[in-house]
Amino acid sequence: VQLVESGGALVQPGGSLRLSCAASGFTFSSYAMNWYRQAPGKERELVAVISHGGSSTNYPDSVKGRFTISRDNTKNTVYLQMNRLKPEDTGVYYCSAVVAGALFRGPGTQVTVSS
Repeated sequence: VQLVESGGALVQPGGSLRLSCAASGFTFSSYAMNWYRQAPGKERELVAVISHGGSSTNYPDSVKGRFTISRDNTKNTVYLQMNRLKPEDTGVYYCSAVVAGALFRGPGTQVTVSS
């Protein structure tokens, strides 16, 4: 299983970013996918979940209405569209999946929201 995130950047408050996660090594379309983030000094936070087919998504209140998770099962890729970014959204963003009972994640991509 390999997951590789991309798309992180420095962005001003109020701006937008789209993160991507390319997956390989497993049957991508059969598994739910997650995005979570880790900021220095803060607990890891799950920010988006999408079902294997993409019909069901879930978000915590902290990002609901601003973040949108989606997936393209033909490209083995999951996305995270982030709008109206806030400084508190700063962190390393990871995509993850539980495959055969084991949690896999990518190396992460840094998102910094600052003026």
